[in-house]
Amino acid sequence: MEFLESTTSAKGQQMITVRIEHQIKSFEAWKRAFDADPVDRQGSGVRRYQVFRPLDDPAFVMIDLDFDTAGQAADFLTSMRRVWASPQAAPALGGVPRASVVQTVETVSL
Repeated sequence: MEFLESTTSAKGQQMITVRIEHQIKSFEAWKRAFDADPVDRQGSGVRRYQVFRPLDDPAFVMIDLDFDTAGQAADFLTSMRRVWASPQAAPALGGVPRASVVQTVETVSL
């Protein structure tokens, strides 16, 4: 087994991730809103993000956004909750997003 260092920040600390999951009305409409970047991801401390869609549910997305600190992640999540509260700012949501601040505890490559 090989343990990966890819979840560490430039400072050598474990990355903190905001994981967001939610239903969407249209991926194309959601992607336009996501790409508009209403909370300035880079300015908010996002180091990397990934967008996922289940193969069996194209009306659902999952986003992982990596941060150096839990404080940056919590602040970002607070900003996103304000965006989600506005139908104009989040027109493609199909419900209330589920979001958590998580920390990687193990990554193994087999």
